[in-house]
Amino acid sequence: MPSPCDPKYAPAGDVGGALMVIDSRLRSVYEERARPDPEQQRLIRQFTASLGPSEVQDLLDGTCTVIFMFMKWLRQAHEEHDKDVIEYVVPGVVAAMRSMPKSVRAEAIPTMAGLVVAAGTGLSPSLWRKQYGEWTSDEMNPLEATAFLLAEHINRITDDREFATRLIADALSRVDKD
Repeated sequence: MPSPCDPKYAPAGDVGGALMVIDSRLRSVYEERARPDPEQQRLIRQFTASLGPSEVQDLLDGTCTVIFMFMKWLRQAHEEHDKDVIEYVVPGVVAAMRSMPKSVRAEAIPTMAGLVVAAGTGLSPSLWRKQYGEWTSDEMNPLEATAFLLAEHINRITDDREFATRLIADALSRVDKD
């Protein structure tokens, strides 16, 4: 019996917008700035402030799609080495979120861990989350942090600071060709 959280039932959302936000955060971290770039922060705020309710939902769905794609890639990479993606990825993501109390409230960590586990087991993160109600404003930063942490993890294990972004951008370009 198919799961109601099967990715084939999930909206893809604004994957390009989500990727832009994630890539922006990665670049600011990799440029090793002591403080975030104010211009970059202004542009991201301007972008998100320009979104209406349906565009916000599209961005949330797009972020969940990116998380799903990252976890799918990580699952395949770990299975090649007979390792369980949940065992090797989720504890690191949770530990990183716990070290970010200004960005990720403790109450949001179980939800984000569940989201990553859902994606790691092949379920749609957005449909998994939807069964527990609407997104809350307190979950926005943790959701972005989750996508960022997965991207950074992929970049670290591939030793390529742009691998995660390219992974999604390549998938988007293949979809555009079809």
